[in-house]
Amino acid sequence: MIKPGRPRLRRRHGRGPLILLSPVILTVVIAALAYTTPPDMAFSRLLPAAPALAAAMWPVLPTALLGTVCLFLMIGLGTVFPDLGTGYTAAGIVAVTVAAAYGSHVRLQREQTLFQVRLVADAAQQVVLSPMPRRFGGIEIESLYLAAAAEARIGGDFYEVVDTPSGVRLLIGDVRGKGLPAVGSAAAMVNCFREAAYDEADLDAVARRLEVSSTRYSAAFPPEDLVERFATALLVEIPHEGSRIKILNCGHPPPLLLNRGELRVLEPTAPSPILNLAELIGDCYSIDTFGFAPGDLLLLYTDGVTEARNRDGEFFPLAAWMSRQPPARPGDLVDSLHRDLLHHSRGDLDDDIAALAVRLREP
Repeated sequence: MIKPGRPRLRRRHGRGPLILLSPVILTVVIAALAYTTPPDMAFSRLLPAAPALAAAMWPVLPTALLGTVCLFLMIGLGTVFPDLGTGYTAAGIVAVTVAAAYGSHVRLQREQTLFQVRLVADAAQQVVLSPMPRRFGGIEIESLYLAAAAEARIGGDFYEVVDTPSGVRLLIGDVRGKGLPAVGSAAAMVNCFREAAYDEADLDAVARRLEVSSTRYSAAFPPEDLVERFATALLVEIPHEGSRIKILNCGHPPPLLLNRGELRVLEPTAPSPILNLAELIGDCYSIDTFGFAPGDLLLLYTDGVTEARNRDGEFFPLAAWMSRQPPARPGDLVDSLHRDLLHHSRGDLDDDIAALAVRLREP
């Protein structure tokens, strides 16, 4: 049974139990300090901080209940220490609790809105980065996607794989810019490729179709922005039978090929125009052919991989990393890349990341 592959997406970690209980812990600590220290230190005046903290993570009712508990604690402390200034602190607790409950209500409304936006983003993801089979005959493929924005599901990087009469064809690319315009342009590229990959016999004809699609999409924007709206792309064709692959590179980072522990950087012999710039620099496309033997690992990626920085500003050493990888399945390769990229950047990515790992199974 063919299982569809999904892009791996970076997500935020949920709040842990200690974080959720921190308002209660703060209340206990403040009450204990207020009871065990001299009254002139007035630790009890910090009690309004507990409901204020609760508003950042609790619903309205628990926040109000905690404020009520703090109020009774203050009244009890005032009974033990008559000169504690109970009235002023109690009034502060009431005021902060009311404000905290309202703040909690507003936060919950915004979280609900964000949840609805995420549902829409997930639907967009299914359009641009739809699940794909992990195997096309003897060809194994796995994908990786990491969004730079903490709350994002998708950005301007894109990829697609289709099985055609000419062989398995792959597309990976990167739209300049961020936000909805970049996502829209990526969707236009992917949808065009899905049709052109079946219809066209040659990769250069597919690239020309992508150029036309990019130009049409960009026509909806002001003319002064056209130069800034372009995309790099890499097209790969893997025949169903044979040991050679074809690559057409439109200004994209060159793929890496790992063959029996030896790494090759598949640079183009001649540059092909970046999408949406053919009118300025010409539409002469160059197709290169490379050997691709059973067991070889091919890695396609966007520039977010090589431009991921650590705290010292050093880029992720992709070529050196790739050369150290043992023979493995594409899924294991992208899992290692996912883990090592997040470790290198400490989870702080400056750009979206997309990658495709491909292997020709040994007979």
